[in-house]
Amino acid sequence: MQPKDKVALITGAAHRVGKAIALRLARQGSHIVLNYRSSVEAARQTQAELAALGAKVLPIQADVSDPASIEAMVARAVDHFGRIDILVNSAANFNMTPFPAMTLADWDTVVNTNLRGPFWCARTVAPHMLKLEEGLIINITDLSAFTPAQNMLAHTVAKAGLVSLTQALALELRPTIRVNAIAPGPVIPPPDYDKATNVRIAQRTLLKRWGSGDHVAQAVLFFVEHDYITGELLRVDGGELLGWRDGDTF
Repeated sequence: MQPKDKVALITGAAHRVGKAIALRLARQGSHIVLNYRSSVEAARQTQAELAALGAKVLPIQADVSDPASIEAMVARAVDHFGRIDILVNSAANFNMTPFPAMTLADWDTVVNTNLRGPFWCARTVAPHMLKLEEGLIINITDLSAFTPAQNMLAHTVAKAGLVSLTQALALELRPTIRVNAIAPGPVIPPPDYDKATNVRIAQRTLLKRWGSGDHVAQAVLFFVEHDYITGELLRVDGGELLGWRDGDTF
């Protein structure tokens, strides 16, 4: 699939990784459905940056933890552009859920955004892609899918489930729609991290440095352009998953 003139729906596209993906696809000629939940000002800024690149942009405020909100978003996007070629499930939350103190409401808040949301986005978009006889879904997971993070039980389970969902959807939607996943490592430092924390995290990667949102966006573009790959997961982590073995000898 060539990205030029394709329509990409990107959830959580107002800032951070989602924004980087939107900008990269816009530079390649795609048009963007810019989903955001509450970051109104960030969405406006991102919309302006995308428009400056020549992309047609449709910003839509929608909560991906709410199935009705997803359905309304997809309907509006199809009504506006007539199609959706690419879906990138990037929206996520990182709420802590220490066990056993966590509640069912805590679980639902995390899982409904990080797993049910991508599932229902795919379920809602897929019929439109099947009519086009081509489509691509990319799920953004993270390294907690492979190594649990303490006090992040719900997030860990949701992201591991997203990897499984990716493979299952690739099977269910073959051969028309490809489904892949990307697992970023440390690519954009959160604003509340201090310098010492940033240095410590960089040192646990094999490359000893942070990546950028555009590194993830490049992986998205790779999946867009390489149409013989489906059901696959690509880590963009600077070797962080292996970094715990750095310095080991036998």
